[in-house]
Amino acid sequence: MANTHLIVLDLDGTLLKNDKTISRKTKNVLAQLKNDGHHIMIATGRPFRASEIYYRELNLNSPIVNFNGAFVHHPLNNSWGEYHTPLDIKVAKEIVDACENFHYHNIIAEVQDDVYFHYHDEKLIDIFKMGNPKVTIGDLRNFLETSPTSMLIHTDEQHVANIRNHLSAVHAEVIDHRRWADPFHVIEIVKSGLNKAVGIKKVADYYGIPKRRIIAFGDEDNDLEMLEYAGCGVAMGNAISTLKSIANETTLSNEEDGIAIFLEERFKLK
Repeated sequence: MANTHLIVLDLDGTLLKNDKTISRKTKNVLAQLKNDGHHIMIATGRPFRASEIYYRELNLNSPIVNFNGAFVHHPLNNSWGEYHTPLDIKVAKEIVDACENFHYHNIIAEVQDDVYFHYHDEKLIDIFKMGNPKVTIGDLRNFLETSPTSMLIHTDEQHVANIRNHLSAVHAEVIDHRRWADPFHVIEIVKSGLNKAVGIKKVADYYGIPKRRIIAFGDEDNDLEMLEYAGCGVAMGNAISTLKSIANETTLSNEEDGIAIFLEERFKLK
């Protein structure tokens, strides 16, 4: 199809409603566009194990971007390739060392679908157990033996800025870090140069789709590069103001079928 589009969906706060479900209207619109020959894909900060349920629910057959670009693969086609770009393990352990000088609750390292907790925390373990990962608990400097795909520092709101300032001052050349949205005050760390746009470009090149025919939806700061890269970057109504300021369009919120409403109008669906 000469006018094939690549439609890219963030999960939390975008495709997913606040109860972590996909509305029937959104599913129907995406299914119609997929049947019309357009490519639908997910680009998320989540690991694959925590996004596979939605990949299956939408009956997708495309590659997926996980860990904000640190892991890109095609769940249904092993020959497509697997792009895993972890942090250097030495840097990861230096970050753990540095955190000893700051107030924090826990540090979590993920090696694709294995999860390492610096301290035992039942609430966090419950949050991360989606997809039944292998869980290891103990000082990451001793237990982490493989370069992690990403790291998370859980702290209190008033300490986020100080920790991020240190990370920027000491490790700016080798890591990128972002802040999770409320209610979790979490700093997410990946290898420098990684973001969702890096993974989307791989997928767009594979399908031969130019940027002008990429539509991307997001709501948080980890969607900035993705919306800037896409020919049409769409901020959700519930998106942060920074994202709305760089987006080409703003739609309704994730609770108001924002994706479905925008796509119905864009593609003149009946």
